[in-house]
Amino acid sequence: SEHDERAEYDAAVRSSWIANELKLVQNAQPAVAKYGGDIGTVLAGADMWMRTLKIGLPISMKHHRDYETLQRADLYKPIDYPKPDGEISFDRLTSVSFSYTNHAEDQPVHLQLGDAELQKASELGVFAGPSTRYCPAGVYEWLEDENTGEMNFQINSQNCVHCKTCDIK
Repeated sequence: SEHDERAEYDAAVRSSWIANELKLVQNAQPAVAKYGGDIGTVLAGADMWMRTLKIGLPISMKHHRDYETLQRADLYKPIDYPKPDGEISFDRLTSVSFSYTNHAEDQPVHLQLGDAELQKASELGVFAGPSTRYCPAGVYEWLEDENTGEMNFQINSQNCVHCKTCDIK
């Protein structure tokens, strides 16, 4: 059954090198977040080194969920990033083309918007459209209607590289 397959997959991942690598670094981000860049990095490095030698602390530091860090846009100054140079840095669509992700033309769209008005009021109105920044593939865009000046949310599902960032956020 489908449940058995998922359980088998979960067990296989947990007993593989993937889980071993994740266990080595499980306290890195929480240590830096809690103790700052200098002390946190030293503590995280010591924890990773001890875990490599199989003498690591048997604890996992508590850490917040990623979506809990999102705050109102009016509390922050916008960041003005330099334009990609096409040699060292690239725009999102060029980077998506490097992923070689292909979607069948007749494939149903897997990204759906539940409530467009709620999306506009909260995601754009309160948080200044974070989906346009956190999605590495440029799937989400707020486009201005040329006739009305109204902002409309557009989902470019063909760009999706299935990274699951939108699930985490």
